[in-house]
Amino acid sequence: MKFASINTSAGPSYGVVTADGIAPVSETWRRRFPTLRDAIAAGALDGVSGAGEGIVAFEEADFLPPIPNPGKVICVGKNYAAHAAESGHKPATFPTLFARFTETLVGHGHPLVKPVLSSRFDFEGELALVIGKGGRHIPEPEAVGHIAGYSCFHDGSVRDFQFDHSLLAGKNFASTGGFGPILTTADEVGDPQGLEVVTRLNGETVQHGHTRDMIFGCAWLIAYISGFISLEPGDVIATGTPEGVGFARKPPLWLKAGDTVEVEIPGVGLLRNSVVAET
Repeated sequence: MKFASINTSAGPSYGVVTADGIAPVSETWRRRFPTLRDAIAAGALDGVSGAGEGIVAFEEADFLPPIPNPGKVICVGKNYAAHAAESGHKPATFPTLFARFTETLVGHGHPLVKPVLSSRFDFEGELALVIGKGGRHIPEPEAVGHIAGYSCFHDGSVRDFQFDHSLLAGKNFASTGGFGPILTTADEVGDPQGLEVVTRLNGETVQHGHTRDMIFGCAWLIAYISGFISLEPGDVIATGTPEGVGFARKPPLWLKAGDTVEVEIPGVGLLRNSVVAET
């Protein structure tokens, strides 16, 4: 199944993605499980049905991030060997992890904001996984069973702050990351290490990778992260970006106002965001 979180006239909601659009859940269901994260935590995804009023056409929907209120957003840096190499690093023994705050993320169709303080705003398309069943010390062979589903993620990076100030600052400017548009359940996706990841800038492909080339696969990441902190339903892990990012190009390729960025993962979804200048 596929799910999306959207704004409606009755407030934030979510629903089932169908061939005709998004079928919102009923008001009764939303009172029981106000967000998609609540439905995941209750183990109720299989019971979600679009019984609310009116199908919302995909093109007309006001998308929120699929999980608008994740407890944690943990991102993985330099998780593809070729990207590590273009960044001037050797493949790591352990993953480079950092956190994103929820206010840095916007849904499909909403603009990314190029910060006024930066001249080096960069793109990073990647696969995000959403935890369905939480836990500590999750064994790697069981880890994929803890995934509720997958989505597209754009880890927009403010490179001058990332490199000259701190990783935390460079990854946490407001409205610099895209997430969505849908959550595709794990059973529909199958092997998470069998997916293409494509990033386009103004229609031109700038990144084209494959999740089989991850240094640390999805199951390994879950096992590793759950070793030091409990993973909870609705937590998000952004699994890293392939090579081709803007700062590694000669000359560098930076995002600017008026650009459009797409992250497509066939079988998972297509995330599209424009870029505007901060005012």
